[in-house]
Amino acid sequence: MTSDPRTTSAQAAVLEVKDLRVSYTSGKEILKGISFEVGPEDFVAIIGPSGAGKSTLIRCVNRLVEPTGGQVEFLGQDLLQLNEADMRRQRRNIGMIFQEFNLIDRLSVMDNVLTGRLGYMGNLRSLFRLYGKDDIAQAVQLLDRVGLIDHLDKRADALSGGQRQRVGIARALIQAPKLLLVDEPTSALDPKIAREVMGMIRGIAREFKVPVLCNIHDVDLALEFCDRVIGLQDGIKKFDGPPSSVDKHALADIYAMEVL
Repeated sequence: MTSDPRTTSAQAAVLEVKDLRVSYTSGKEILKGISFEVGPEDFVAIIGPSGAGKSTLIRCVNRLVEPTGGQVEFLGQDLLQLNEADMRRQRRNIGMIFQEFNLIDRLSVMDNVLTGRLGYMGNLRSLFRLYGKDDIAQAVQLLDRVGLIDHLDKRADALSGGQRQRVGIARALIQAPKLLLVDEPTSALDPKIAREVMGMIRGIAREFKVPVLCNIHDVDLALEFCDRVIGLQDGIKKFDGPPSSVDKHALADIYAMEVL
């Protein structure tokens, strides 16, 4: 089942992906003409079997992976047309929560969160991590919000997996993003912690009024916490609609090539 790309809000889309394509140097296509929109209040899950192109799609939005064709319009600007310096500036507006947390283990929880402000600082201040008082105060508030206020001086490698992911959430939020990309946030977590983390991301997205595009392998979590689902199979969009429409026929279509 496939529906047309849509925006669930009457407002203009924050993100418009049009005919997005990615190929290996060998010529094999990973993404084969993907199109969709993300509205200002959307929480969109991307599901599909391993190798479907979910993580590649997420990383094309902020050009951690370079597409070979199509458009990625963010707030009306095609990111694929930007030079390196302009793209760095746009990344300030695109927060990212990573599968493997992507923390600097030797740094404290506080310092890891504050690295989210480096893109707003000059080269010298960035080099010596000379954060302003407002940035520090905001980091404290965010760590309190994600339940880590008692851990701010701990090294990142002293935390549990769920705590490390909460640091990643706070680091993404301190950027004041206009879009949040979430790449497999629960794959390294046990089911109870995974549900807590997804609930936190959902609650924070609403609280901070930031749209979310989330690549997630757990279909049950996608249906529970997201308000829209995009299904990929072998680089092709097979489904785009609300969780209520993700029935056994839709799942069979999305996961038809999955070896069970």
